[in-house]
Amino acid sequence: MKRHQTIPLFFTALLAMLLLYTAECPAQNPKGTASQEKERRMAYYVEKNGDTVYYGTIEGAKIYAKIPKQRGTYWRRYYRDVQNFGKTYPYALMAKQILMETDSTIFSEDFSRIQRERFIRSVEKDLFARFEKPLRSMTVSQGKMLMKLIDREVGITSYNIIKDYKGGLTAGFWQGVAKLFGSDLKKPYDKDGEDARLEELVEIWNAGEYEALYYSLFWKYPDFIPEEFSKQR
Repeated sequence: MKRHQTIPLFFTALLAMLLLYTAECPAQNPKGTASQEKERRMAYYVEKNGDTVYYGTIEGAKIYAKIPKQRGTYWRRYYRDVQNFGKTYPYALMAKQILMETDSTIFSEDFSRIQRERFIRSVEKDLFARFEKPLRSMTVSQGKMLMKLIDREVGITSYNIIKDYKGGLTAGFWQGVAKLFGSDLKKPYDKDGEDARLEELVEIWNAGEYEALYYSLFWKYPDFIPEEFSKQR
């Protein structure tokens, strides 16, 4: 199977998501900026013998030691999943962000139907410019993982998105294409079952520990993560 055969499926689901008009704009972060949070954490001090000592708190961190190379089916799959996750999850986050920004623009601008269609087409053009090259380098297994992670971030299956906004025939067509690659657009993300390992990797990513985990397994840092998602080491 050619790698680029996963591209149409991804774009269909992503573009269908862009048609998902939501009346709710993204909620503002009630906690304030990072600098404000830092000020709150450094807001107390003690004086001792004429010296002022400021107290602060830092978040805990896990330490991943270098793991000797392991063998066996389990470890081969684990190595593959860890590597594929780093290559796909950033694009799932990008897809979610694009959806939020697009919905916010449509809501705030109060587009007419024609204006909305033109705006969606312009977003579509930008999507191809941004995503075509990295998607062409993805394997089929990475494409399947990407679809699962997009489902997780958006909270609705790809099949239902396409059906609601592209119609049942289109959804059925892409479901057939997905089946050819051993995937199922109707299957929801199952964080407590089949997708438990993915969920664990998401939690590790959100804790800023993915690169440390990758280093412990491969003895080098990943060089394929987009710069904006690469954690400071």
